[in-house]
Amino acid sequence: MNQKLEDLLQLALQTSEETRERTEELNVGFNGIERTWELIVKYHGSLDVLSVLNVQIEYLIAGYAVLTVPEGLVERVVELEEIEYVEKPKRFFYEVTNPVADSCIQQLSGQGFSLTGKGVLVAVLDSGIDYRLPVFRHSDGSTRIRYLWDQTLRSDTFSDVDIGGEERRLGTEGGSTGIGDDGMSAEFVESARRPPAGFRQGVEFGAAQINAALQADTPQQQFMLLPTVDTSGHGTAVAGIAAGYSGGGGNTSPFGGAQYYSGAAPEAELLIVKLGLPDAASFPRTTEIMRGVTWAVRKAQELQMPLAINLSFGNSYGAHDGSSLLERFMDNAAEIGRTVICVGSGNDGASAGHLAGRLGRIDGAGAGSGQTMQGVGTSASGIGRTVSGISTAARTADVEIAVGEYESSLSIQLWKNYSDVYRIRLRAPGGQESELPLSVENGKYTLRLEQTEVLVYMGEPTPYAAAQEIYLELIPSGRRYINSGVWMVRLEGIEIVTGQYYFYLPSAAARSATTGFYRPTPEVTLTIPSTAAKVITVGAYDSTYDAYADFSGRGYADADRTIGVVTSGLVKPDLVAPGVGVTAPDIYGSYLPVTGTSFATPIVTGAAALLMEWGIVRGNDPFLYGEKVKAYLRKGARPLRGETELPNDRVGWGALCVASSLPG
Repeated sequence: MNQKLEDLLQLALQTSEETRERTEELNVGFNGIERTWELIVKYHGSLDVLSVLNVQIEYLIAGYAVLTVPEGLVERVVELEEIEYVEKPKRFFYEVTNPVADSCIQQLSGQGFSLTGKGVLVAVLDSGIDYRLPVFRHSDGSTRIRYLWDQTLRSDTFSDVDIGGEERRLGTEGGSTGIGDDGMSAEFVESARRPPAGFRQGVEFGAAQINAALQADTPQQQFMLLPTVDTSGHGTAVAGIAAGYSGGGGNTSPFGGAQYYSGAAPEAELLIVKLGLPDAASFPRTTEIMRGVTWAVRKAQELQMPLAINLSFGNSYGAHDGSSLLERFMDNAAEIGRTVICVGSGNDGASAGHLAGRLGRIDGAGAGSGQTMQGVGTSASGIGRTVSGISTAARTADVEIAVGEYESSLSIQLWKNYSDVYRIRLRAPGGQESELPLSVENGKYTLRLEQTEVLVYMGEPTPYAAAQEIYLELIPSGRRYINSGVWMVRLEGIEIVTGQYYFYLPSAAARSATTGFYRPTPEVTLTIPSTAAKVITVGAYDSTYDAYADFSGRGYADADRTIGVVTSGLVKPDLVAPGVGVTAPDIYGSYLPVTGTSFATPIVTGAAALLMEWGIVRGNDPFLYGEKVKAYLRKGARPLRGETELPNDRVGWGALCVASSLPG
């Protein structure tokens, strides 16, 4: 077992490609055509020596890099002294009323302040953008996007062409020019469009190229000049909420522009990253997000402008305690330059994807050793009793999981203290069960229950994380789907010090709505990387009822949490913003209501841009960035109905009210 490798990567490397392909997570990061692994590394010094091994290196910020490594060289590469720790990519998922009116933003746009985000960059890392829409253009029709990086485009499919006597660039698909019968001609030259400096994928476009496309006569010509498309509309909606503006007419656009619309920071300039998709049916990965954050931070430094980054993505894999490389990377990135990073808390609050509990010591000795955590959801047997109204934890717990029909695979994470030793039994819906070994050489163990194969990985603490993970991956055996019904994990305490345990299922977007824990725990349902300490974590509330939205990921409720780097007392989310029925532009030129923490987050991102405009651009406070912006937004937050004690794990410090966040 190599202590430099995270548990999930260790299991993936010990599992055949055929088996990995039947799982949702294990094959993420592997390129079956090129036979390479994409790896995230924390390093010191230089990794340039790896280039002689045909390892491709993309240096990120703060001692992180992405390596593309031939599959046969992974173990050799990891042994390099400069490499400290390695993780594989994970898939990320969208965290899918007038936001300005409900967040005290209008007060700042009027006389006295007139804050609009001017002079501040807003970076949106998402599914792309429809750059043609009037909400992303100045009154003269030119673009407000400074740079657009489409990670999905192939840089070697672009060539220079001459259209109407003016040299422009044309995108091609599969080597074809894509030129129709409209009279366009093309003269190809050797120069090609490239990814941003230091990166290997996609194509970067500047404002001049975007404006050239906007001036084209037809949508076909626009696409040929700038072939980037937001097929889902998610990124377009997020960018519009953060920084869109349409004054009700006057914009030159095939969509018109007669409807008035204003996002939170309507004069901020935009950096757009269309996150790469490894295949048509998948979602962006950790590595695409880390590349995008690095690119945005570097662009802000190049342009010498303050930066607010919006991330409306999340993933449920990990201890949710700040220990993963992605969480640490976000903390480091938030400290570079004049930067603020806003991340949605996710939509897993009511998805039944998390369960936490505590096993007690058989003699009840030790302070608090026999008490359950608030919100525990287990079916316990053994020594359960009540003393002075406090339920004493049992020595065993039965954790029941409802698995819906047609689940092609399902992963179950168990995170615990390494000091605690549990006997673990797994039971399938038909009653067949098996006991897991207490320890396994190299960590991997495989068993079969009914028509389901179970891959087990018994992890250990690492140099970067004290928690122990036990990972179960259920995949079908001899059929298309795993056994549906009630699966049960029985925990029995052998050596109990704290007795705490934390179960997680995949994000709600990656499993059936009928799959989840029978008695879930809503606390600590934040998605990663909203668990990073130095980002601004944004939850959602329903502005119609002025109340917490139950789908919104909840934060840390464990006053005595003892695993991971999250210390007792850290509150997440930081605050909430409207996330139900938020009006946003769509890719068809109209405006529709959208719901989710994905759409609460850009309201806060825009609010951060307003504060930085007031402080940095206007000279009132040149140090108004990073944790200081978070502190100001927390201070200005207002109470919500039903939240009697703030801060808390549901709404943090309360609802965004940016007008109250300015000092004085």
